[in-house]
Amino acid sequence: MKDANEHSADFKKDWMFKRQSATPKALTLTGEDFVKVGFLNPEQSLPLVIEPRFNGSKLHAWAKENLEFIGTSLTRHGGILFRGFDLNGMSDFSLFLEAVSIELMAYMESATPRTELSEKIYTSTEFPPGHAISLHNELTYVTAWPMKIWFFCLQPSETGGETPIADVRKVFNRISPAIRDRFIRKGWILMRNFNDGLGLSWQASYHTTDREAVERYFVSNDIEFEWKEGERLRTRQVRPAVARHPKTGEMVWFNHVAFWNVSGLDKGLSEAVQAIMKEEDLPYNTYYGDGRSVEPEVIEEIREAYNQETVIFRWQAGDLLMLDNMLVAHGRNPYTGERRILVAMGEPSSDRGL
Repeated sequence: MKDANEHSADFKKDWMFKRQSATPKALTLTGEDFVKVGFLNPEQSLPLVIEPRFNGSKLHAWAKENLEFIGTSLTRHGGILFRGFDLNGMSDFSLFLEAVSIELMAYMESATPRTELSEKIYTSTEFPPGHAISLHNELTYVTAWPMKIWFFCLQPSETGGETPIADVRKVFNRISPAIRDRFIRKGWILMRNFNDGLGLSWQASYHTTDREAVERYFVSNDIEFEWKEGERLRTRQVRPAVARHPKTGEMVWFNHVAFWNVSGLDKGLSEAVQAIMKEEDLPYNTYYGDGRSVEPEVIEEIREAYNQETVIFRWQAGDLLMLDNMLVAHGRNPYTGERRILVAMGEPSSDRGL
Protein backbone atom coordinates (compact mmCIF):
# COMPACT_ATOMS: atom_id res chain seq x y z
CA MET A 1 0.00 0.00 0.00
CA LYS A 2 1.46 3.37 -1.01
CA ASP A 3 1.72 6.10 1.59
CA ALA A 4 0.74 9.71 0.96
CA ASN A 5 4.29 10.70 -0.05
CA GLU A 6 4.49 7.92 -2.63
CA HIS A 7 1.08 8.90 -4.03
CA SER A 8 2.22 12.50 -4.25
CA ALA A 9 5.48 11.49 -5.97
CA ASP A 10 3.58 9.44 -8.55
CA PHE A 11 1.26 12.35 -9.14
CA LYS A 12 4.15 14.71 -9.82
CA LYS A 13 5.63 12.28 -12.32
CA ASP A 14 2.35 12.24 -14.23
CA TRP A 15 2.16 15.99 -14.41
CA MET A 16 4.95 18.46 -15.15
CA PHE A 17 3.90 21.70 -13.54
CA LYS A 18 4.34 24.90 -15.46
CA ARG A 19 6.82 27.16 -13.66
CA GLN A 20 6.98 30.89 -13.75
CA SER A 21 9.97 32.98 -12.74
CA ALA A 22 9.62 34.42 -9.24
CA THR A 23 8.40 38.00 -8.87
CA PRO A 24 7.63 40.08 -5.79
CA LYS A 25 4.02 38.84 -6.02
CA ALA A 26 3.74 35.31 -4.59
CA LEU A 27 0.44 34.85 -6.42
CA THR A 28 2.28 34.56 -9.72
CA LEU A 29 3.77 31.24 -8.60
CA THR A 30 2.07 28.19 -10.00
CA GLY A 31 2.21 24.42 -9.82
CA GLU A 32 4.43 22.78 -7.21
CA ASP A 33 5.95 26.16 -6.31
CA PHE A 34 2.61 27.20 -4.88
CA VAL A 35 0.73 24.12 -3.60
CA LYS A 36 1.16 20.82 -1.77
CA VAL A 37 -0.70 17.78 -3.05
CA GLY A 38 -1.65 14.81 -0.86
CA PHE A 39 -4.46 12.88 0.78
CA LEU A 40 -6.38 12.90 4.05
CA ASN A 41 -5.69 9.20 4.46
CA PRO A 42 -2.73 7.39 2.86
CA GLU A 43 -5.00 4.45 2.05
CA GLN A 44 -7.60 6.58 0.23
CA SER A 45 -7.19 8.57 -2.98
CA LEU A 46 -10.53 10.38 -2.52
CA PRO A 47 -10.45 13.29 -2.12
CA LEU A 48 -7.20 14.66 -3.48
CA VAL A 49 -6.13 17.45 -1.10
CA ILE A 50 -4.53 20.61 -2.47
CA GLU A 51 -3.08 23.08 0.07
CA PRO A 52 -1.08 26.30 -0.40
CA ARG A 53 2.56 26.60 0.58
CA PHE A 54 2.12 30.24 1.60
CA ASN A 55 -0.22 31.95 4.05
CA GLY A 56 -2.83 34.24 2.54
CA SER A 57 -2.82 32.43 -0.80
CA LYS A 58 -5.75 33.19 -3.09
CA LEU A 59 -7.19 30.05 -4.63
CA HIS A 60 -8.80 31.75 -7.62
CA ALA A 61 -5.46 33.15 -8.81
CA TRP A 62 -3.78 29.74 -8.72
CA ALA A 63 -6.80 27.96 -10.19
CA LYS A 64 -6.96 30.27 -13.21
CA GLU A 65 -3.41 29.30 -14.17
CA ASN A 66 -3.87 25.57 -13.51
CA LEU A 67 -7.19 24.61 -15.07
CA GLU A 68 -5.77 21.61 -16.92
CA PHE A 69 -4.23 20.23 -13.74
CA ILE A 70 -7.51 20.68 -11.84
CA GLY A 71 -9.46 18.94 -14.60
CA THR A 72 -7.03 16.02 -14.86
CA SER A 73 -6.94 15.60 -11.08
CA LEU A 74 -10.72 15.69 -10.78
CA THR A 75 -11.22 13.05 -13.46
CA ARG A 76 -8.66 10.76 -11.84
CA HIS A 77 -9.74 11.08 -8.21
CA GLY A 78 -13.37 12.19 -8.51
CA GLY A 79 -13.01 14.92 -5.88
CA ILE A 80 -10.60 17.66 -4.80
CA LEU A 81 -10.54 19.29 -1.37
CA PHE A 82 -8.95 22.74 -1.47
CA ARG A 83 -7.89 23.44 2.12
CA GLY A 84 -5.96 26.24 3.81
CA PHE A 85 -6.47 28.91 1.16
CA ASP A 86 -7.60 32.43 2.00
CA LEU A 87 -11.32 31.81 1.42
CA ASN A 88 -13.47 33.84 3.77
CA GLY A 89 -16.86 34.45 2.20
CA MET A 90 -19.20 34.06 -0.73
CA SER A 91 -17.24 36.61 -2.79
CA ASP A 92 -14.15 34.37 -2.61
CA PHE A 93 -16.25 31.38 -3.62
CA SER A 94 -17.62 33.36 -6.58
CA LEU A 95 -14.11 34.34 -7.66
CA PHE A 96 -13.08 30.69 -7.72
CA LEU A 97 -16.14 29.72 -9.76
CA GLU A 98 -15.34 32.48 -12.24
CA ALA A 99 -11.71 31.33 -12.42
CA VAL A 100 -12.57 27.73 -13.38
CA SER A 101 -14.80 29.05 -16.20
CA ILE A 102 -17.55 26.43 -15.91
CA GLU A 103 -21.14 27.25 -16.85
CA LEU A 104 -23.22 27.27 -13.68
CA MET A 105 -26.70 25.74 -13.49
CA ALA A 106 -29.88 26.59 -11.64
CA TYR A 107 -31.56 23.92 -9.53
CA MET A 108 -34.44 22.51 -11.56
CA GLU A 109 -36.81 19.75 -10.45
CA SER A 110 -35.89 20.65 -6.89
CA ALA A 111 -36.62 18.04 -4.25
CA THR A 112 -35.64 19.83 -1.04
CA PRO A 113 -35.76 23.46 0.07
CA ARG A 114 -32.73 25.69 -0.36
CA THR A 115 -32.14 29.42 -0.75
CA GLU A 116 -30.47 31.08 -3.73
CA LEU A 117 -28.02 33.56 -2.18
CA SER A 118 -26.51 34.87 -5.38
CA GLU A 119 -26.64 34.01 -9.07
CA LYS A 120 -26.77 30.18 -9.02
CA ILE A 121 -25.09 29.94 -5.60
CA TYR A 122 -27.28 28.26 -2.99
CA THR A 123 -27.42 27.21 0.62
CA SER A 124 -26.96 23.51 1.16
CA THR A 125 -30.19 21.56 1.57
CA GLU A 126 -32.32 23.12 4.31
CA PHE A 127 -33.30 19.77 5.79
CA PRO A 128 -33.78 19.28 9.57
CA PRO A 129 -30.31 18.95 11.15
CA GLY A 130 -31.24 15.86 13.15
CA HIS A 131 -31.68 13.79 9.99
CA ALA A 132 -29.08 12.37 7.61
CA ILE A 133 -29.22 12.87 3.85
CA SER A 134 -28.29 9.65 2.09
CA LEU A 135 -25.56 9.47 -0.52
CA HIS A 136 -26.62 10.44 -4.04
CA ASN A 137 -25.33 12.05 -7.22
CA GLU A 138 -26.99 15.36 -7.94
CA LEU A 139 -30.02 15.36 -10.27
CA THR A 140 -29.61 11.89 -11.79
CA TYR A 141 -33.30 12.00 -12.72
CA VAL A 142 -33.15 15.06 -14.98
CA THR A 143 -32.26 14.98 -18.67
CA ALA A 144 -29.38 17.45 -18.19
CA TRP A 145 -27.48 17.05 -14.93
CA PRO A 146 -24.37 18.86 -13.61
CA MET A 147 -20.97 17.31 -14.24
CA LYS A 148 -19.45 19.42 -11.48
CA ILE A 149 -20.62 20.37 -7.99
CA TRP A 150 -18.92 22.50 -5.34
CA PHE A 151 -19.37 22.77 -1.56
CA PHE A 152 -17.85 25.71 0.30
CA CYS A 153 -17.70 25.70 4.10
CA LEU A 154 -18.28 29.08 5.70
CA GLN A 155 -18.91 27.61 9.13
CA PRO A 156 -18.66 23.97 10.22
CA SER A 157 -21.28 22.68 12.64
CA GLU A 158 -20.52 22.14 16.31
CA THR A 159 -20.87 18.37 15.93
CA GLY A 160 -21.48 16.17 12.89
CA GLY A 161 -22.55 17.82 9.66
CA GLU A 162 -19.93 16.13 7.52
CA THR A 163 -20.52 15.71 3.79
CA PRO A 164 -19.79 12.01 3.22
CA ILE A 165 -18.67 11.12 -0.30
CA ALA A 166 -18.34 7.85 -2.24
CA ASP A 167 -16.82 6.86 -5.58
CA VAL A 168 -19.73 5.44 -7.60
CA ARG A 169 -17.36 3.52 -9.87
CA LYS A 170 -16.60 1.43 -6.82
CA VAL A 171 -20.25 1.39 -5.73
CA PHE A 172 -21.16 -0.05 -9.14
CA ASN A 173 -18.59 -2.83 -8.71
CA ARG A 174 -19.84 -3.71 -5.21
CA ILE A 175 -23.42 -4.31 -6.33
CA SER A 176 -24.01 -7.89 -7.40
CA PRO A 177 -24.00 -8.47 -11.19
CA ALA A 178 -27.54 -9.87 -11.07
CA ILE A 179 -28.93 -6.65 -9.56
CA ARG A 180 -26.84 -4.43 -11.82
CA ASP A 181 -27.97 -6.32 -14.92
CA ARG A 182 -31.61 -6.08 -13.88
CA PHE A 183 -31.39 -2.31 -13.59
CA ILE A 184 -29.37 -2.04 -16.80
CA ARG A 185 -32.16 -3.86 -18.64
CA LYS A 186 -35.09 -2.16 -16.98
CA GLY A 187 -33.87 1.26 -15.87
CA TRP A 188 -35.69 2.88 -12.96
CA ILE A 189 -38.74 5.05 -12.33
CA LEU A 190 -39.06 8.09 -10.11
CA MET A 191 -42.64 8.76 -9.05
CA ARG A 192 -43.40 12.11 -7.42
CA ASN A 193 -46.58 13.63 -5.99
CA PHE A 194 -46.94 17.36 -5.40
CA ASN A 195 -49.25 19.46 -3.23
CA ASP A 196 -50.52 16.48 -1.20
CA GLY A 197 -49.30 18.00 2.07
CA LEU A 198 -45.75 16.61 2.10
CA GLY A 199 -42.66 17.73 0.16
CA LEU A 200 -42.25 20.71 -2.12
CA SER A 201 -45.07 22.07 -4.24
CA TRP A 202 -44.72 21.69 -8.00
CA GLN A 203 -44.51 25.48 -8.19
CA ALA A 204 -41.42 25.44 -5.95
CA SER A 205 -39.84 22.43 -7.64
CA TYR A 206 -40.21 23.71 -11.21
CA HIS A 207 -39.93 27.43 -10.39
CA THR A 208 -43.13 28.47 -12.11
CA THR A 209 -46.80 28.94 -11.30
CA ASP A 210 -47.83 28.51 -14.95
CA ARG A 211 -49.41 25.10 -15.60
CA GLU A 212 -48.90 25.38 -19.36
CA ALA A 213 -45.22 26.22 -18.88
CA VAL A 214 -44.66 23.24 -16.59
CA GLU A 215 -46.49 20.95 -19.01
CA ARG A 216 -44.17 22.08 -21.81
CA TYR A 217 -41.22 21.30 -19.57
CA PHE A 218 -42.59 17.81 -18.91
CA VAL A 219 -43.03 17.09 -22.61
CA SER A 220 -39.55 18.29 -23.54
CA ASN A 221 -37.92 16.37 -20.66
CA ASP A 222 -39.65 12.98 -21.01
CA ILE A 223 -41.77 13.27 -17.87
CA GLU A 224 -45.24 11.74 -17.75
CA PHE A 225 -47.72 13.78 -15.72
CA GLU A 226 -51.22 13.58 -14.34
CA TRP A 227 -53.17 16.45 -12.84
CA LYS A 228 -55.23 15.43 -9.86
CA GLU A 229 -57.95 17.42 -8.11
CA GLY A 230 -57.02 21.00 -7.44
CA GLU A 231 -53.35 21.88 -7.90
CA ARG A 232 -52.21 18.33 -7.07
CA LEU A 233 -49.87 16.68 -9.53
CA ARG A 234 -48.27 13.27 -10.09
CA THR A 235 -45.21 12.79 -12.31
CA ARG A 236 -43.42 9.68 -13.53
CA GLN A 237 -40.04 9.61 -15.24
CA VAL A 238 -38.13 6.58 -16.50
CA ARG A 239 -34.35 6.88 -16.52
CA PRO A 240 -31.30 4.63 -17.05
CA ALA A 241 -29.87 3.38 -13.74
CA VAL A 242 -26.22 3.35 -14.80
CA ALA A 243 -23.97 5.44 -16.98
CA ARG A 244 -20.57 5.27 -18.63
CA HIS A 245 -18.50 8.29 -17.70
CA PRO A 246 -17.99 10.30 -20.90
CA LYS A 247 -14.30 10.99 -20.17
CA THR A 248 -13.03 7.88 -18.38
CA GLY A 249 -15.31 5.29 -20.03
CA GLU A 250 -15.91 3.68 -16.63
CA MET A 251 -19.31 2.37 -15.56
CA VAL A 252 -20.92 4.27 -12.68
CA TRP A 253 -23.99 3.73 -10.50
CA PHE A 254 -25.95 6.88 -11.32
CA ASN A 255 -29.50 7.02 -9.95
CA HIS A 256 -31.70 7.80 -6.93
CA VAL A 257 -33.17 4.30 -6.63
CA ALA A 258 -32.17 3.69 -3.01
CA PHE A 259 -32.27 7.35 -2.03
CA TRP A 260 -36.01 7.77 -2.56
CA ASN A 261 -37.36 4.26 -2.17
CA VAL A 262 -39.96 3.95 0.58
CA SER A 263 -38.27 0.85 2.03
CA GLY A 264 -35.14 2.89 2.65
CA LEU A 265 -36.87 5.34 5.00
CA ASP A 266 -36.40 5.19 8.72
CA LYS A 267 -38.84 2.52 9.92
CA GLY A 268 -40.82 4.86 12.16
CA LEU A 269 -41.06 7.53 9.49
CA SER A 270 -42.04 5.00 6.83
CA GLU A 271 -44.83 3.61 8.98
CA ALA A 272 -46.08 7.09 9.90
CA VAL A 273 -46.19 8.27 6.30
CA GLN A 274 -47.85 5.13 4.97
CA ALA A 275 -50.44 5.32 7.74
CA ILE A 276 -51.80 8.56 6.30
CA MET A 277 -51.45 7.97 2.55
CA LYS A 278 -51.30 5.25 -0.07
CA GLU A 279 -47.96 4.24 -1.56
CA GLU A 280 -48.87 5.73 -4.94
CA ASP A 281 -49.45 9.11 -3.23
CA LEU A 282 -46.07 9.33 -1.48
CA PRO A 283 -44.03 12.46 -2.26
CA TYR A 284 -41.33 10.20 -3.73
CA ASN A 285 -40.89 6.55 -4.52
CA THR A 286 -38.82 4.49 -6.93
CA TYR A 287 -39.51 1.39 -9.01
CA TYR A 288 -37.91 -0.77 -11.64
CA GLY A 289 -38.36 0.68 -15.10
CA ASP A 290 -41.17 -1.79 -15.84
CA GLY A 291 -43.20 -0.47 -12.89
CA ARG A 292 -42.49 -3.33 -10.48
CA SER A 293 -41.57 -2.58 -6.87
CA VAL A 294 -37.91 -2.83 -5.95
CA GLU A 295 -37.41 -5.52 -3.30
CA PRO A 296 -36.32 -4.22 0.16
CA GLU A 297 -33.30 -6.54 0.14
CA VAL A 298 -32.16 -4.97 -3.15
CA ILE A 299 -32.41 -1.49 -1.66
CA GLU A 300 -30.45 -2.72 1.36
CA GLU A 301 -27.67 -4.12 -0.83
CA ILE A 302 -27.39 -0.88 -2.77
CA ARG A 303 -27.23 1.14 0.44
CA GLU A 304 -24.56 -1.17 1.83
CA ALA A 305 -22.49 -0.70 -1.35
CA TYR A 306 -22.53 3.07 -0.71
CA ASN A 307 -21.67 2.52 2.95
CA GLN A 308 -18.64 0.40 2.09
CA GLU A 309 -17.22 3.16 -0.11
CA THR A 310 -18.08 6.14 2.10
CA VAL A 311 -15.33 8.62 2.96
CA ILE A 312 -15.95 11.10 5.80
CA PHE A 313 -13.90 14.11 6.89
CA ARG A 314 -14.54 17.02 9.23
CA TRP A 315 -15.22 20.36 7.59
CA GLN A 316 -12.88 23.26 8.34
CA ALA A 317 -13.86 26.87 7.72
CA GLY A 318 -12.68 27.86 4.25
CA ASP A 319 -12.70 24.32 2.83
CA LEU A 320 -13.85 24.02 -0.78
CA LEU A 321 -14.80 20.58 -2.08
CA MET A 322 -15.10 20.09 -5.84
CA LEU A 323 -16.65 16.86 -7.13
CA ASP A 324 -17.14 15.21 -10.49
CA ASN A 325 -20.85 14.59 -10.04
CA MET A 326 -20.84 11.49 -12.24
CA LEU A 327 -17.95 9.90 -10.34
CA VAL A 328 -18.69 10.79 -6.72
CA ALA A 329 -21.89 10.78 -4.66
CA HIS A 330 -22.40 13.00 -1.63
CA GLY A 331 -24.69 13.20 1.41
CA ARG A 332 -24.95 14.91 4.79
CA ASN A 333 -24.59 13.66 8.34
CA PRO A 334 -26.86 14.91 11.17
CA TYR A 335 -25.44 17.83 13.10
CA THR A 336 -25.82 20.27 15.98
CA GLY A 337 -25.04 23.96 16.02
CA GLU A 338 -25.06 26.37 13.09
CA ARG A 339 -23.76 24.94 9.81
CA ARG A 340 -23.18 27.14 6.76
CA ILE A 341 -22.26 25.38 3.53
CA LEU A 342 -22.67 27.04 0.13
CA VAL A 343 -23.32 24.98 -3.00
CA ALA A 344 -23.02 25.55 -6.74
CA MET A 345 -23.19 23.19 -9.68
CA GLY A 346 -22.34 23.45 -13.35
CA GLU A 347 -21.31 22.04 -16.71
CA PRO A 348 -24.67 20.59 -17.83
CA SER A 349 -24.48 17.22 -19.57
CA SER A 350 -26.91 14.75 -21.12
CA ASP A 351 -24.25 12.19 -22.04
CA ARG A 352 -24.68 8.91 -20.15
CA GLY A 353 -22.16 7.30 -22.44
CA LEU A 354 -24.44 4.33 -23.17
